[in-house]
Amino acid sequence: MKRWLASYWRILSRPSMHFSLGFLTLGGFIAGVFFWGGFNTALEATNTQQFCISCHEMERNPYRELQGTIHDVNRSGVGAECADCHVPHGWTHKMGRKMEASKEVWGWIFGTINTPEKFEGKRRELAEREWARLEANDSLECRNCHEFESMDFTAQSSRAARAHSTSLASGEATCIDCHKGIAHELPDMSDYHDTATRLPDIESWVAHLERDG
Repeated sequence: MKRWLASYWRILSRPSMHFSLGFLTLGGFIAGVFFWGGFNTALEATNTQQFCISCHEMERNPYRELQGTIHDVNRSGVGAECADCHVPHGWTHKMGRKMEASKEVWGWIFGTINTPEKFEGKRRELAEREWARLEANDSLECRNCHEFESMDFTAQSSRAARAHSTSLASGEATCIDCHKGIAHELPDMSDYHDTATRLPDIESWVAHLERDG
């Protein structure tokens, strides 16, 4: 053991062109720590509300629609921000989402939705893309805050309790199947029918509350 340690120390202390291998190893480690810290700081900065609505397209359209909804103002006082609903918390899924979202930079550069008219023209396409993503990952972002195991069916409306205790519990449906339009205005859905899960056609959250009320 002593011989192995001595041999290892000779390798580390052996000079390179200008610095010892030990110095380079230590320097690389310290540089890695600074890089990792800076990377995570920058990553978290892109999850802030300020960053998300720094583009006027996001501030003027999706963000204004969010204001006043149940995810913005509610009896609990816990409001969701953009990243809460559009970025998973898990590291692997978060990085995948960030890489996917990097394509949106091109849309910003070329002004794909930089006017209200362009945004409305793309609303259906953008909405369906996000719905498909949430269906594919089993509404992972919804589960950032909502846990099935913590649901109190007795505190829910009869319609919600029935859907959650059957379709959601069995995995036949996922959150986004029934909760489209809960934070943003729905596009024209006159030709949309949710046949995949055999659930009732979707409706806005406001209409849902008015009917159950």
